Amino acid sequence: MSGSAAGQGLPDDEPPLFAAILTPHRSLGRTGFIAVMIAVAGLNLAAAAVFSVVGAWPVLPFLGIDVALVYLAFRANYRHARAFEEVVVTPTEIRVRKVAYHGRSREWRFNTAWTRLTEVVDDGDGRVMSLTLDSGRHKLDIATFLPPIEREGFGKALRQALAEAKRGPTRTTFT
Repeated sequence: MSGSAAGQGLPDDEPPLFAAILTPHRSLGRTGFIAVMIAVAGLNLAAAAVFSVVGAWPVLPFLGIDVALVYLAFRANYRHARAFEEVVVTPTEIRVRKVAYHGRSREWRFNTAWTRLTEVVDDGDGRVMSLTLDSGRHKLDIATFLPPIEREGFGKALRQALAEAKRGPTRTTFT
């Protein structure tokens, strides 16, 4: 490939019709994390003081372990938030790259002419439960970590991009 379009490694003559990077949602930011850790540590410190006064000092290490476990759980949660999916649709192909939280990535390519987007809808509330790219032989679930309402919007935008790719380029004629 000679050039690249928008740093995506695509040929210059194939600009993307659709490009999205999907990341898992984390509702607790840095300040919220600090506030929660201060609250957990404060409560455990107060409990440690009460247990010390009563003479139940063997409980104290367990209260420290409790704070450490909460901290480690948050660290693991934030580490997993580094994962993402990149979806790019050009007139001739769909490229999906999934990057795990530890940096390992896998990439799939589908021909736009033979690929369709299927979705599974929950009968109870009508929400989109899963999106799958299906090219006959190969199937790939995408947007797996998005909540159903965001998955529905992403599916609608991706479906429009696929329809545009299948329709082909629009040509302007001059008379």
